[in-house]
This record gives sequence, structure tokens and C-alpha cells, in this order.
Amino acid sequence: MKAVVFDADDRFTLADIDEPAPAGGQVAIRVDYAGIQYGDVLVRNGHFPVPRPFVPGFEASGHVIAVGEGVDAGRIGQRVTALTSAGAYAQVVVAPDLLTFDSAGVDPRTAAGFGWVTPTAYDLINTVSRVRPGESVLIHAAAGGVGTLAAQFAKAAGAARIVGVVGDTAQAEYATQFGYDLLVPREDFPGTLADEQFDVVLDPIGGPTRLASLERLAPHGRLAIYGNIATFEPVEINTNDLLMNGKSALTYNSNLLSQTHPERLADSATTALRLLADHTVRVDVTAEYEMSDLDAAIQRLAEGGTHGKSIVRIA
Repeated sequence: MKAVVFDADDRFTLADIDEPAPAGGQVAIRVDYAGIQYGDVLVRNGHFPVPRPFVPGFEASGHVIAVGEGVDAGRIGQRVTALTSAGAYAQVVVAPDLLTFDSAGVDPRTAAGFGWVTPTAYDLINTVSRVRPGESVLIHAAAGGVGTLAAQFAKAAGAARIVGVVGDTAQAEYATQFGYDLLVPREDFPGTLADEQFDVVLDPIGGPTRLASLERLAPHGRLAIYGNIATFEPVEINTNDLLMNGKSALTYNSNLLSQTHPERLADSATTALRLLADHTVRVDVTAEYEMSDLDAAIQRLAEGGTHGKSIVRIA
């Protein structure tokens, strides 16, 4: 079968490899589309050590063609979207049965775009920061896959004010369609917000942005940390200051959750997929690439030149 392989020279190349077979608790999926996500950037940049050659790709849509031991054979032929640990940039991928979801009623492109971003956004709003009706929410990387969905989930949770921080004017114009009350260019954060405070801040950026976001928390506010786009340098937080103001710094790692409590991730993904199917929220697929263009697609994501969700056509 055809697959994109990350080789020993840190290059993405098209190659012919053997088709994988599902082990116990797994399904094999004939892939239509695969979603591109920031984990691909981390693999390319060496932040996730992987064996070489390695078939990347962490989210796929398609149909089940085989099942492993312990999996209901009735799944064969089912249209699905899946969260994988690797291998989605290939014509066939194996995925955990628990993290492979019936996507009937969702078109294959959208099902690929669902990926990790949708349950991540759902969890950040509903199970990590627990946004309550009437609260205010600040979302960094507001035009990205998680950001655009988090704004929609925040609105559905009853947030009274949702502010987004974006990279540039073009991203601000794009993000207006997802329910933001205000969009702020990154270079103007936090100054343009005057003394405004927020009950919840979602931060995948890190570095000075993380400290500035803490300063913007209202009493009893929650900072949800789920990435380090800007820098992996650690940020020191004074827990005594947090205590005195009732503030909380919370973290979310969906990859870790898939390994430690996959049933929790599955519950959130199932709920998020239902909200997608009934049009409470939407995934906006803005770019589609061929397998041979994956390197350029990942570079564009790394440079912050994307908005919404990008996918790769496999079938």
C-alpha cells in the first residue's frame, strides 16, 4: 500500500509498505482522508521520539475493513472517524476500537477534520475549565482548529463573552464566523484589553503569553494549558498567588488521556461527534492536500499560516 514515511533524514516521502493487520482490540480502516494536526509538527521537529521509518498521521476517516480479536465483526463496512497513535497517512491504518467512532451522517472530509481537535476543544470547555453560563472566556490561537471549536463549545455552554487572540488581520476576519465577541491581534495582547479579566483562558502558546494570561484571570478563574506553540521553556507560577486569588492552572494532554483513561476520551469524542452531527458545532476544513504535499502542509501549520482544519486526501 502507499504511505507517507518519515525517514532517517527527517523527510516525508511516499513509499510502498506492507498493509497492517489489526491486533486484539483494534480495527483496520481503509482511509479516505487524514487530518493534519500540530502533533505532526512535533514529530517533524523531534519533540516526539519515533522509530524510523515512521508512518505519521494521528486522525483518519474511512471505513472498517477488518477487526482484531475481541472486536465486533459487525463493525466491518462501518463509516468511521478514528484517533490513532500513528499511521493515518496511509491507505490502511489500524486504530483502537474504543477510539474509532461511527461517523454515519458526517461527510468523510469533515470526519477527518474532527480528529483530536474536536474532543480536545470539548474537554477544554466542558471537563477541564468547566465553563458556566454567564462566564467570560479568552481563547488563544482563536483561528485554529481547537480555537474555532472551543469558541462554539463555549457559546453552547452559555458563555456570555468570548474573546479570541489571533496572529493577524486575516485570521481575525476568518474567526469572526465562530461566535467571538472580540478578536485581538497577538501583538496587541494584552494591552488592547485594558483591565478586562476572564473566568477562563485557553492557552496553547506558553512563555510570556502564559504569564500574561494568568494576570488576566478573574478571581476563581481557570487557566487551561494544552500546548507550547511558542516555546518549551518552563514558566514559573507562584502557587501562593494562585491560592490568594482563588485562581487555578489546569493542564490537558489528550495523547496521555488516550493511554491512561481512553474511555474518558471516548466519551468526550462521542458527545462532540453528536454535537457535530446535529450542527451544534461545525468543523471548518479549509485546505486539502495530496499525500505528496504533506511536508509543505506541515510547514505551513508550523509557521502559523493556517486557519481552521487541514486534511490530506488518501483514497
